[in-house]
Amino acid sequence: MEQENEYIEAVEPINEPPQQPRVKGSKPVLGITAGDINGIGLEVILKALAHRKMLDICTPVIYGSSKVISYHKNIVQLDDVTFVVQRSADRLALDKINVVNVWNDNVNITLGKPSDVGGTFAQQSLEAAVKDLKAGLIDAIVTAPIHKKSMQLAGFEHVGHTEYITKEFDAKDSLMLLVADNFRVGLVTAHVPLKEVSRAITKERLIAKLRIFSETLRIDFGIERPNIAVLGLNPHAGEEGMLGDEEEKVIRPAIMECKKNGMMAYGPFPADGFFGAGQFSKFDGILAMYHDQGLIPFKALTFGNGVNYTAGLPIIRTSPDHGTAFDLAGKNEADASSFMHAMFTAIDIYRNRKEYHELKRNAVRKVAVEMEKEEGDSH
Repeated sequence: MEQENEYIEAVEPINEPPQQPRVKGSKPVLGITAGDINGIGLEVILKALAHRKMLDICTPVIYGSSKVISYHKNIVQLDDVTFVVQRSADRLALDKINVVNVWNDNVNITLGKPSDVGGTFAQQSLEAAVKDLKAGLIDAIVTAPIHKKSMQLAGFEHVGHTEYITKEFDAKDSLMLLVADNFRVGLVTAHVPLKEVSRAITKERLIAKLRIFSETLRIDFGIERPNIAVLGLNPHAGEEGMLGDEEEKVIRPAIMECKKNGMMAYGPFPADGFFGAGQFSKFDGILAMYHDQGLIPFKALTFGNGVNYTAGLPIIRTSPDHGTAFDLAGKNEADASSFMHAMFTAIDIYRNRKEYHELKRNAVRKVAVEMEKEEGDSH
């Protein structure tokens, strides 16, 4: 079957069954963006949703095109995976895979190749999911991979998902956090050229990232007193200034200030020995200075199971730790493990946040009752 330059006509929503409104306390609704339609995004989405227990723990909503999804479904040959086409996420089939059609254009699929078409539809899918997340129609989003060149060709003005979502929710800052079970790596700088990293690392920025990291571990991951290791920037963490002075002038002072404010932050550690000797397993989180310093050891140790989480936002967004993998597109060879873990992580964080805020509300009520009782006794 020829899989390049396939022309897919858009389709209108069909066969809508009786829908159900959201029920307070029900399983979370996960919005899933389609990503680049020329990559492996829809393949790993469909494979993840084919897991027999997935519909027991969440209600998935894919933002895309039912015709394009069907095209990818034929490639992966998942006849048992069925979905319900919706006009919007206002009312959903809670025990089925829902698809919200966000475009009605005709689609030219060029598997394995970046294009403005792939970027345009990836952007439309993302924007639709974010809009519904703001409206409270979905509880979290899991984003399939986008291709930066395709997004640029389509006129997307942001470096990536993280920067776009941070801006959309008016957050002052966020933290790119890679997660695999108890292994969590945060980045001080993410999509920044290496030559600009040193200038971007300031005491204020480090403190802000450590605060986000500590709060995220406490609220989103349920760790009451998280301990965080901070890596150095230079070889051997600067060797006491002989190989660079950022550790002594910037990183160590930031760690000391965070400790004074009650955070359990340690370092700076030389990155090579830290991972080589297995020290990372002793900490709840590791803060790396730049992209490859954190992602190379993370992916080497966890590839296929890692999740990218945007920490520090009022909403929940996760994604797999891989890209569009154009070289695998259309071959039915992509591993869906990372996307599945991204869904599981979003669900876990949703539950942890819900439990945290419920405990907080109960504590406030308890204090209020005790104060009223004391006032009554005084009279």
